[in-house]
Amino acid sequence: MDLFWLSLFAFLAGFIDAVVGGGGLIQLPALFVFLPANLAASVPLVFGTNKLSSLCGTSMALLQYARRVKIPWRSILPAGIAAFAFSALGARIVQLVHSDFLKPLVLVLLTGVAIYTYRQKTLGHLHAPKFLANHERGFAVVVGVAIGFYDGFFGPGTGSFLIFIFIGLFGFDFLTASASAKAINFATNLAAVIVLAANGCVLYEYALPMGLCNVVGALLGARLAILKGNRFVRVLFLALVVIMIARYGYETLRELTRVPK
Repeated sequence: MDLFWLSLFAFLAGFIDAVVGGGGLIQLPALFVFLPANLAASVPLVFGTNKLSSLCGTSMALLQYARRVKIPWRSILPAGIAAFAFSALGARIVQLVHSDFLKPLVLVLLTGVAIYTYRQKTLGHLHAPKFLANHERGFAVVVGVAIGFYDGFFGPGTGSFLIFIFIGLFGFDFLTASASAKAINFATNLAAVIVLAANGCVLYEYALPMGLCNVVGALLGARLAILKGNRFVRVLFLALVVIMIARYGYETLRELTRVPK
């Protein structure tokens, strides 16, 4: 029964992640809730299982976008390579230290993203790159380094942050930003899976069925995003960011008000 619920949440995560990122918001908490308590107590084990399932869905979403959306590979490929390397570093470090201290910072960043996106009504409606090719490539590599490390070390919200950066900083429209985010997210997930799997931190009996469901969700999500266009993606992006703010706000407040035993 636990596997049924995990597979269902993996499907939902794949669908949401393919459109606007943030699948970890759904899938990661589900793993902590529905895995047996002795397994859920290991953060690296949960992270590794989550990453393998997410990698399956991200691969499908990237394939769908690449067929129908023009991805600026000259900038995104170097960024993906940088993201791969630093995601591996982050995944290695997460096995040594606790990452919960990032939650307040993520809360602040998400709040800023939501306010800016809401106020800029036409944000992401037109594809109008702001940089020359060489400058865009350089900035993309910097983004790959920072986001790659964050995704390997912590993870939730990576796709949403990438989409916002590609729209707000690079001038991409929502569809191009979503497609580009999938390419980098694929690299970060792959690196994290390699590192965590090498250290025995993947529950394959859960990750593989979840991965299959994640693929189906990603297939439907990517096709719907392409069909509905930028306006649909913007609305869903804002809705997801607000939900993430509520979640991290609740968790941060709970930890701050917790009475020491």
